[in-house]
Amino acid sequence: MTDIDQKADLHHYLRATREALLWKLDGLSEYDVRRPLVPTATNLLGVVKHVASIEAGYLGDTFGRPFPQPLPWLDDDAEPNADMWATADESRADVIDLYKRVWAHSDATIEALTLDTTGRVPWWPEERATATLHKIMVHMIVETSRHAGHADVVRELIDGEAGMRPGSSNLAPGDEAWWRAYHDRVEQAAKEAGER
Repeated sequence: MTDIDQKADLHHYLRATREALLWKLDGLSEYDVRRPLVPTATNLLGVVKHVASIEAGYLGDTFGRPFPQPLPWLDDDAEPNADMWATADESRADVIDLYKRVWAHSDATIEALTLDTTGRVPWWPEERATATLHKIMVHMIVETSRHAGHADVVRELIDGEAGMRPGSSNLAPGDEAWWRAYHDRVEQAAKEAGER
């Protein structure tokens, strides 16, 4: 496999994970895309804002190609976790538009560089701050997939919707009764194991 083929494969998976993450917002109200459903306040729109922000850094700043828009929630004096939620003044459309502009910027970086091009990740420890495009693409696929998994669980908590993407849920086939019975069976196994 050539470097071009490897880069195309990595780029394909990055694009697929981006789309999977963004899909989690579809069909929800402004409240539901913002509401925190776990003690750490994880919320769908905040996850998208966070992933957009970190991708702008990894596939921009790392290679001397900074994203042209300031991201004030990442400034040193920003409040903690400011990138993990959207204020009432930041619309869903604003966050989605930001993410798509980051995609375009990142995609231009990917297209312009070879997999062995090195950059410097300023927020990593100095001994490993130098990284290749290959490593950063793998890192972004993992990072985006991890957060798409968070979004999948949060979306399921909101309205029961789950899965990878439209038309391919990646879930076992079953109707509501099957899933209820399956849930009860798993719960029973957990109780039995907890009583041993």
